[in-house]
Amino acid sequence: MNLVPTMWIELLNHNKLNAYDISSLRNCHSGGAIVPIEIKKKIIGMGMKYTEAFGQTEMSPSVTHLFPEDAIRKTDSVGQAMLNVEIRVVDDQDQDVPMGETGEAIYRGPNSMLEYYRAPEATAEAYKGGWFHSGDLVRMDEEGFVYVAGRKKDMIISGGENIYPKEIEEILYQDSRIMDAAVLGLPDPKWGENVTAVVVLKPGMTMTAEDVVEVCTKHLASYKKPKHVFFVDALMRNSAGKVVKNQIRAHYVKELGLQELK
Repeated sequence: MNLVPTMWIELLNHNKLNAYDISSLRNCHSGGAIVPIEIKKKIIGMGMKYTEAFGQTEMSPSVTHLFPEDAIRKTDSVGQAMLNVEIRVVDDQDQDVPMGETGEAIYRGPNSMLEYYRAPEATAEAYKGGWFHSGDLVRMDEEGFVYVAGRKKDMIISGGENIYPKEIEEILYQDSRIMDAAVLGLPDPKWGENVTAVVVLKPGMTMTAEDVVEVCTKHLASYKKPKHVFFVDALMRNSAGKVVKNQIRAHYVKELGLQELK
């Protein structure tokens, strides 16, 4: 069974899942978006062999693969580089960052796209130095396994601190009352941006904004806890099932009457 994360979340939280015989289901795969670690653990916990691919359309579309033999010991990873794909992790000057540190993933390989259609400037920017710049923030361990921190454009800068939404989202997914969550930054005149959590609860569950903040406070540094918490029935997603944080952010900027910082 090959599903995007949204589908896995819906399936694993279905209230009649245990009523079905799934003994013939042996191999489960996910891709298309970042898979929450708790969702991976649930799939593996059902006795399935789990595989995962990570990449983007410009790379046709995969750059890494996580195989079943590594899925348990490297659950929070998206695997190692696929055959013929080179991966580097670099800073803003395209210099390789030290092993284990977070930077932007850049790729090179025969599966890379030729160009953006009728957009030579965008193509040149994406391929500066001859490597495709993904916009994904990752780190790599000594075995070459890649760990995704999130999209570069989604990183929150609050009071001069870099905050990666995925780290906070993973904490929220650990709470048994939460089905889905998205963390983003909203403009703030003092701090630059405030951490904001948009949460979808499981059917029949209740939580307050204070409860969500408390969950984060137990596991994260104080500056990473949400300043705003909103509860919704479903997260805004595109046709591929990916959360569209730019649209969610624009919605709350307008609803709260916030001013974008120059």
